[in-house]
This record gives sequence, structure tokens and C-alpha cells, in this order.
Amino acid sequence: MLRSIATAVVLSAGLASAQATGIAVTDLVGTWSSKSNSTLTGPGFYDPANEKFTEPKHPGISYSFTADGHFEESYYRAIANPNNPKCPKGIIQWQHGSFIKVDNGSLVLTPIAVDGRQLYSDPCTYKTAVYTRYNASELFERYEVLTDGYSNRTRLNLYKFDGSPMMPLYLAYSPPEMLPTTTLNPLTTSTPGGAKATSKVKRADLPLNHNAFDTRTPGKIRADRWWWFGVFMTASGAVLYLFF
Repeated sequence: MLRSIATAVVLSAGLASAQATGIAVTDLVGTWSSKSNSTLTGPGFYDPANEKFTEPKHPGISYSFTADGHFEESYYRAIANPNNPKCPKGIIQWQHGSFIKVDNGSLVLTPIAVDGRQLYSDPCTYKTAVYTRYNASELFERYEVLTDGYSNRTRLNLYKFDGSPMMPLYLAYSPPEMLPTTTLNPLTTSTPGGAKATSKVKRADLPLNHNAFDTRTPGKIRADRWWWFGVFMTASGAVLYLFF
């Protein structure tokens, strides 16, 4: 379920020799969304001030890119459980940061570590959703922007670090729909003289390790009952489609 494990290995091994040339990337500018066009970046997906996700109508992914090297991404995934259809899982993820295009055509996305968030729900394991910080650097081997031959929409094809394609993304907004590109939830403040002040943690109960979604946060963030229902219906529909 974690996208960053293999990517981290590639980033540490391969990017040491890659030269970041600051290649201008204008064809990526905009908000791109998967086919359902339901999951989108921006304030309609994540509210950083209130630490709140808004569940999209359908699962999907979305990336936004700016001309000056900022990105934002939103993920909403329902995971079916064919062995026990009553126990589907759901993951909502959000992060933003900066990106570069290196001289071999790859894209390197570096998130702002303290800002990323993940909501993980497993109703047969936890009574409440597990809300954690999320931080996953990403490497795309290459990308291409073209006109889809069927829908005639502008399409973005992203290829993972190993060359495997992601689901196609389609241009939803240009300019992009994004939250501010600066740090939204800083852990520290500074005095007028520039010295670091006492650490100020917005939500001390959020683990910094994005792998820690087996750590419960009891009594803090509870899964909305309708959110559970939506995940269940999505997962159940996938099972029925596969077996009937």
C-alpha cells in the first residue's frame, strides 16, 4: 500500500548521479485527475486549518503542477477484500511540495514532510480511522502529455520509477486548483531576531513516520459513518463486478 518504499531506494541510488538542470516544465501545468474527475487537489479535498478530509464521490487520484516547480497530490483508494467483503479498507492521502525535471526526463517530487496527511480505515481492525502524517518522495521515470484519441481530452501519462504506467490523468483545471504552496503546518516558529523559538506542534498526536498507520490515535479523528458506507459500497461493487 505504500508507494514510497521502492521509490526511496531508487531516489537514493539513482539520483546521486543525476544532474538537476532545472528544465522548464510548461506542459505539466494544471490540475490532472483520473477518469472519474471526482478526486481533485485543492481546498475541496483537504482542509489544513481544521485537519479535515472531504471524501470524494468516487475513488481516484489527482496531481497539480505549477510552472515554478510546485506540486500537490490527492489520493482516495478503496481496497476490496474478496475473502471478507464486510471488511474493505480505505486510504485517503494528501501531500504537496516541490518537483524538478532532471536531464534524463524523469520527474522527482519532494514533499514538505510536516504537511502530508493520511487517513487509513480498516473497520475490522480499528474502531476509529487512523490519522497520521504522510511523507513519500516520488520518482517518475518519464511522462507524456497528449490528446486522448477517444475523449479528445488532454491526457497525462505518468510512468513509475520502474517504467510501469499509472492510470491516465486528464486535465481538469488550468491554472491548477491548489492550496498554498508554502508550509501549511510548521512545527517551529521563529523570533523576530531569527532565532528558533520553542517547538510549536499543531497536532502532537500525529506520528511523523508515514509508515505508522498501525498506530491508533484514540479519541481524536473518528471515521464518519457515511465515509465507511461509501468505502463499503465501492469495495462491494468491485467484488460483484469481478465474480458475477
